[in-house]
Amino acid sequence: MKESLQSTQSVIGRNIKKLAKGQLAGFISFLILWEVFHLLLNTHTVPSPMETIVYLVTVPEKVLIHCCASLLRVLAAIGVSLFIGVPLGILIGVNETCKNLLSPLLYFIYPMPKIAFLPIFMLLFGLGNTSKIILMIWIIIFQIVLSVRDGVDQISPVYFKVMSSYCATAGQRFKFLILPAILPQIFSGLRISIGITLASLFFAENYAAAYGIGYYILSAWSKMNYVEMFGGILAIGLMGILLFNLLDGLEYLCAPWQKGKGKRYPAN
Repeated sequence: MKESLQSTQSVIGRNIKKLAKGQLAGFISFLILWEVFHLLLNTHTVPSPMETIVYLVTVPEKVLIHCCASLLRVLAAIGVSLFIGVPLGILIGVNETCKNLLSPLLYFIYPMPKIAFLPIFMLLFGLGNTSKIILMIWIIIFQIVLSVRDGVDQISPVYFKVMSSYCATAGQRFKFLILPAILPQIFSGLRISIGITLASLFFAENYAAAYGIGYYILSAWSKMNYVEMFGGILAIGLMGILLFNLLDGLEYLCAPWQKGKGKRYPAN
């Protein structure tokens, strides 16, 4: 037992180091590209990355408050979307009647630009946090429902027959068959949704908001404080990396059988 625990900790440690090295290399590449554009354009509207980083270091509390406000909105939207979307996706996946009734509606709404519904949500739910969170739920939930439905569809009918032959209850089917099958699909759906959600949140926070990274960036732009504006852009990128890392960590804990699937090529 002790050796197994030590082995697991060793694997986690190696994965964290590998992930950190990859992300550090990506971040440095982004800074180099940014510096090249700064030198080529030679304008005060595009500050250097070093100047921007120094500015962020001098005002960490201010940026952190806005990032936390945006992060709380995103996490609230993800939680509600999972609470509604996962059961609905399972129901559509296992019930042919629900699939025939709801799938056409999902296919019609899914391609629509969800940000276009922001004025409607503001009229119905006001200008505060509620309309912004509902907008993000509207973006995330369709991806979750479709991902879960596809995950259920990919389960071979043979497995359901095997579960029935053992007189498994509905709860046991969900715990031992459906949930392990849909977990990778849920995490994939969330990864796709996060980027769209952050972009939409930036737009939504420009209306009747006092806190939020979107408000912070547009406020800096209106004051022509371009160092502050690029600092906000860098902060929203770091916030996206944080969310992706949280998802990777949760997937590693909840679906450890997926950890070996990322190796597309054999090790030398």
